[in-house]
Amino acid sequence: MTTSQPVDVALIGGGIMSATLATLISRLQPDWSIEIYERLGDVAQESSNPWNNAGTGHAAMCELNYMPEAPDGTVNPAKALQINEQFQVSRQFWAHLVREGVLHDPNTFINTAPHMTFVHGEKDVEYLRKRFEALRNEPLFQTMEYSTDTRVINQWAPLLMTKRLAGDTYAATRMSAGTDVDFGALTHELMDAAVASGAKLRLNHEVRGLKKLADGTWRIRSRDLVGRTPREINAKFVFVGAGGWALKLLQKSGIPEIKGYGVFPISGAFLRTDNPEIVAQHSAKVYSQAAVGAPPMSVPHLDARVVDGQSSLLFGPYAGFSPKFLKNGNLVDLITQLRPGNIIPMLAVAKDNPSLISYLLKELTASRAKKLAALREFMPTAEAKDWHLIVAGQRAQVIKKDPKKGGILQFGTELIAAGDGSIAGLLGASPGASTAVPIMIDLLKRCFPNEYSGWERELTRMIPTLGTNLNDDPDRARAVLAETAEVLQIEL
Repeated sequence: MTTSQPVDVALIGGGIMSATLATLISRLQPDWSIEIYERLGDVAQESSNPWNNAGTGHAAMCELNYMPEAPDGTVNPAKALQINEQFQVSRQFWAHLVREGVLHDPNTFINTAPHMTFVHGEKDVEYLRKRFEALRNEPLFQTMEYSTDTRVINQWAPLLMTKRLAGDTYAATRMSAGTDVDFGALTHELMDAAVASGAKLRLNHEVRGLKKLADGTWRIRSRDLVGRTPREINAKFVFVGAGGWALKLLQKSGIPEIKGYGVFPISGAFLRTDNPEIVAQHSAKVYSQAAVGAPPMSVPHLDARVVDGQSSLLFGPYAGFSPKFLKNGNLVDLITQLRPGNIIPMLAVAKDNPSLISYLLKELTASRAKKLAALREFMPTAEAKDWHLIVAGQRAQVIKKDPKKGGILQFGTELIAAGDGSIAGLLGASPGASTAVPIMIDLLKRCFPNEYSGWERELTRMIPTLGTNLNDDPDRARAVLAETAEVLQIEL
C-alpha cells in the first residue's frame, strides 16, 4: 500500500528518543502529521526497556568515566558539568509535562535514589578525593558529600560495608538528589500523549528502505510483520532512533554524512535480586572504577531500581559480545554494516583496542562463580540463591574516522544529520536516554533552522533555562533544582 500525501515527520524506532521528539513536535507544531514505526509489538522494548538498562538518570554524580584522571594527576569537571546540565534540561521538560497533565504520577517513571561512588585502595581513594574537591564548589554539585569513615559509608549503604576486612582504605561520595528513571514507563506515557495529539503509531512495522525523491521527500518502505503487508509513504523529515539499527537505515539512505561510520556491539547482563530483605538495605546507585581494559559503559555498579512499583537491585553490567545491533536484531548485523568507507576505521579500532578484546573474551568465559565474586567485591554478604542473571540490551558503540589513528571507538552518543536537514539519526549509547531532551532539541535546531526561531518562546516556556548554564548562576540553580524536585516528587 502506498499513501500519496507525504507526512510531515516520520520517526523510526519506538524508544525514548522518538517518544521525546514526537512530544516536542506535537507541542511546537501541532498541525504537523507524525507517523512512528516500531518493528516490535510494543514501544520501549530495546534500550529503553527498564530491564535493558540501569535507569541511572545519568547526571555525572557517580560515574567516574566522565572525569578521568589525566596523566599529570589532575581531574577536569567540564564533562561532568555538561552531562549534569543536559540532565537538568530533561528534568525541566518532564516537570513541565507533569504540570500540564501530560505525564501523570511522576513516581511511575522517576524516583529518588542517591548516587554514590565507592572505591577502595589508596590510589583510588586519592583519585576520588581529587574528584570531590574539583566538584564540591560547583553549584550543581554543592550537595555532594565525601567520606573515608567506614561508619558513615555504612550509614549511606550498609550492603557495601558489612563483613569488610579491617585495615583497607575506603572512600565514597554521595549525592542524595540522585534518581532512578524507568525509561520504559516514560516512553509509554510520552507515546500515549503523542498518539492522543494525533500521531500515528505503527507497531510490528519494520522499515526496510529509505530513498530520497526528486521533490526532496523521503520514500519509506516498510512491512507489516503481522499481516505481511508492504507499505510505502513519503515523509518530509525522517528521524532514525532505532538503536544500533540506526546505522543500517542511515546507510540505506545514502547520505554522505554517514560514510566512515560503523558500530561495535557490546551485549550485557545484570545480576538481579527481588528479595525484599536485601532490597530494603540498599536505596542508592553505587558506581566504582572500571576494570583495566573495560569500556566505560561496563563500570560496575550496584543499583536500586523501581519498575512497575516494585523495588529490586541490579548489579553489573557483565559485558559480552553478540554480532546483533539490537537485542532482537540479526546475527549478520556486524558484517552487513561493512562499507568501503568504514572498513579502515573498524580495522584501526580493532588494532588499537586489544585490551577491550581481551576484556570481552574474559567476560564471555566468566563462570557464574566469577560473576558472583565480582558482586561480592561490592557486597561481601551476597549469596548465590538470592540473585539471578538477566540479559540487558545491546549497546552499539560508535566507530568513526580519525585523521591520526584511522579510526576511533567513541563512547557516547552522536547525532548524524544530512546537510539539508531532511533526515537525522542517533548513534551510540550512554548517557543517551537521560539526555534525550537536549539531544532532540539540538536536532530541532539543526534540522529545522527556519522554524526554530519561532519555536524558541514555547521551548523556553517548557524549559526556562534553555540556552543557559545553570551552573553559572548558583541562586537560579538552587531554585530550578528545588522546583523540579517538588513537581517530580523527588528529593533535593
